[in-house]
Amino acid sequence: MPLSYSLSLRGPNRRKLVAAIGAVLVLAAALLVWTRGSGDLTPTTDQTRLGPVILVPGYGGGTDSLAKLASRLRAAGRTTSVVKLAGDGTGDLQVEARLLKAAVDAALATGAPSVDVVGYSAGGVVTRLWATELAGASHARRIVLLGSPNHGTDIAALGAAFGGSLCPAACQQLAPQSSLLKTLNAGAEAPAGPQWVSIWTSQDQVVTPPDSARLDGAVNIVVQDVCAGEAVDHGSLPTDRAMQGLVLRALAVPLMTAPSAADCSALSS
Repeated sequence: MPLSYSLSLRGPNRRKLVAAIGAVLVLAAALLVWTRGSGDLTPTTDQTRLGPVILVPGYGGGTDSLAKLASRLRAAGRTTSVVKLAGDGTGDLQVEARLLKAAVDAALATGAPSVDVVGYSAGGVVTRLWATELAGASHARRIVLLGSPNHGTDIAALGAAFGGSLCPAACQQLAPQSSLLKTLNAGAEAPAGPQWVSIWTSQDQVVTPPDSARLDGAVNIVVQDVCAGEAVDHGSLPTDRAMQGLVLRALAVPLMTAPSAADCSALSS
């Protein structure tokens, strides 16, 4: 290094250089956090090898509506199962996440390369708990959420205000600003590994506001933005034909991209 250059890095010039390098490093770290949080990273799991699809029921644990979605997935050639939640499906969502982990572990033990998980309603929060807190994201190829109260629902907040048996554990956890949701949403909402897709209806009267389903880092889709005239409430999310078409597309080999109105007729067929 020339002597003149070396001397120029002493005193105020050196402090300026150190400060500039520090600013660059801070900016780089911020960009890394933003990128991971936005989900723009390419999925790290193998997207070409299809494993089984695991469906996670919502609050109450009912599986009837998911049975129709499971049937359509099987007709498309996908091995599909529905997780049975603990008790009446209104208990601690973290317990339900461990049941999902057990189902995934059993699938992987058969030699499956990965799993695709579809979480309906509160089942979407269960899926996120599994992906985030139980290292599930490293085993998932795709994660699809249907009408998931990712940031809580006002109905749960109303129930929590009354307390007691009117709002059991899962109800309290689904209230906006619950400790569970605060922790879950504090880091990257869509952890790296799978591609994340969140689909919901603007006509949802259970997850309120419906936009609570929006997930940073996911491909976010409002069904009415694709099929403007589609009448879909919360309960019909897994059974509506267009919604099922969106799920099939989200689980296909090509990475999901946000569909447009031009895709509506194909999704509903």
